[in-house]
Amino acid sequence: MSVHPIRVLVSACLLGQPVRYDGQSKGMVSAWLSELGAEGRLLAFCPEVAGGLPTPRAPAERQGERVVTVSGQEVTAEFARGAELALALCQAEGIRFALLKEGSPSCGSSRIYNGRFAGVSVAGEGITTALLRRHGIAVFSEDQLPALASALAAS
Repeated sequence: MSVHPIRVLVSACLLGQPVRYDGQSKGMVSAWLSELGAEGRLLAFCPEVAGGLPTPRAPAERQGERVVTVSGQEVTAEFARGAELALALCQAEGIRFALLKEGSPSCGSSRIYNGRFAGVSVAGEGITTALLRRHGIAVFSEDQLPALASALAAS
């Protein structure tokens, strides 16, 4: 019986893909992630793009259960669709860990912007993070790489 390495769902922008709202990426955030990627253990995913939003797109923030753009357009349905697709992918692939972009209205794991488009973050989680956690998937941010490494090593 072969042992399959544990895979991790990762925000595509953290792996250098230009999918952020501004059409940019965050670049590869660590050499350790590069190593996991070379081992085929990372699965890149952007819930916002998967949910049907273009790149680039208007900045969006959570306002309670809703997600709206800076111009007031509601994009909650697209964010929810992307979250559902992320969950379905994790379930299909047996993924139990995710590394998602902190601050994002989709992916924030402990902080998100306050919904007033003033650059102020508050405690909270993004739409995708909340859904994944409700289904038992451990979500980490790029600020928690040592904790993710420990969780993977313990699995």
